[in-house]
Amino acid sequence: MKTTVFLAVASVAFVSAAPTPAALEARAPPNIPSKSAATTQLAGLTVAVQGPQTGYSRDLFPHWITQSGTCNTRETILKRDGTGVVTDSACVSTSGSWFSPYDGATWSAASDVDIDHIVPLSNAWKSGAAAWTTARRQAFANDLTNPQLIAVTDSVNQSKGDKGPEAWKPSVTSYHCTYSKMWIKVKSVYTLTITSAEKSALTSMLATCSS
Repeated sequence: MKTTVFLAVASVAFVSAAPTPAALEARAPPNIPSKSAATTQLAGLTVAVQGPQTGYSRDLFPHWITQSGTCNTRETILKRDGTGVVTDSACVSTSGSWFSPYDGATWSAASDVDIDHIVPLSNAWKSGAAAWTTARRQAFANDLTNPQLIAVTDSVNQSKGDKGPEAWKPSVTSYHCTYSKMWIKVKSVYTLTITSAEKSALTSMLATCSS
């Protein structure tokens, strides 16, 4: 007797050889500073002990807000960072592919992709955002101008959580340069503080930049 087996096919992540630094840079968010500019910005950041977590809630950083038409911030980043992205009338991504520079995986379903805040909301709260207005926190959580948002593998984003670069780095080491420059730019733009351990980690990551 012949038995027919039906298999449910889920989205697949394809991991190929590690992309070159140039390829990784090309997939990065906008307005990433040069190594020299990031070095200057890092030197200008205030080193301080993080404030308490007390009072923090993600709801205090309203997201994802509508950016254009029916597209919210998440869908805007999915379209920006993806390849061949198709959306429906509600701006929901129905197909496409997304490369995650943190781990080198490429995903075929938007549900497998998170939008990472380079500087996590909780980290920002403990670094100065607790004193901000809700409007400023909303701008921070939905920033399309600075290199604060990026599409990455969901499980990797969850692993990062609210950790700073002293406790978590992308597994793709060739991306450490870009990651540190993005982190520094965001902290500089929003005048957020850094810890001594954070500064040390960022300095080491910047040292991997070729220029």
